[in-house]
Amino acid sequence: MTSTPGRPVPIASPPPAARPRSLVVPAIAALLALGILVGLGSWQVSRLAWKNGLIAQVEQRTRAPAIPLPGREAWPRMSAARDEYRKVTVTGHFRHDAEAYLYHVAGDSRQADRTRPQGQGYFVLTPLVTAAGDTVLVNRGFVPTDRRDPATRAAGQVEGEVAVTGLVRYPEERGLFAAPDDSARRTFYTRDLAVIGRSLGLDPARTAPFSVDADATPVPGGLPVGGETRLVFANRHFEYALTWFGLALTLVGVFGAYAFQRLRRR
Repeated sequence: MTSTPGRPVPIASPPPAARPRSLVVPAIAALLALGILVGLGSWQVSRLAWKNGLIAQVEQRTRAPAIPLPGREAWPRMSAARDEYRKVTVTGHFRHDAEAYLYHVAGDSRQADRTRPQGQGYFVLTPLVTAAGDTVLVNRGFVPTDRRDPATRAAGQVEGEVAVTGLVRYPEERGLFAAPDDSARRTFYTRDLAVIGRSLGLDPARTAPFSVDADATPVPGGLPVGGETRLVFANRHFEYALTWFGLALTLVGVFGAYAFQRLRRR
């Protein structure tokens, strides 16, 4: 088509259907991102409910009166879900010749308590043999690095029959960055009771699948220091949920502004 001198040539505009089509790809990407953010927020909400339930359960069990530890015939019916942190009493004699050492950093740098141990050291894990001939690993408590050698705390190596009151603890999973255990020196970095039991030569058929963390009852000589089970759990899932849901709302607002500007320009 020829133009008339002095008159502008009309420019064809895109079909109306092509305008919203340009937002299809960004909209799909935004919906995917929104789904991920909402999913993460919902997951944190479920984790919050789980953590609150765990805290309430631990508080209830640790405040309940101690019960006698069931015998070996009942161990298969026990589990972490039903019995973790349950307060029990077990009687027997220690095998101090077979104690092991679980690396631990005591205290909290944010809330230092000078009445409790601080710094690097070990939990002393000692087999306790009951009158029935069964064995329970007892976490007797914390010793500093320079008091690991039993000769430096001989008064605490109690002989004869003892009654230990403490909390039932089940094994923990090995972390990705956990240091390798040194079975030759009986030094461990993960509370894997099967591995520890094998290194000590304990009979797995007669050894409890859990350990007992001794309470803070004083020990002759002052070491090991019991009652060091951590009962305070970080609980920031509500903050994390707000963060993810806030990012989801921000994404909706940003995409809405973007879409409005694109349509307005066209």
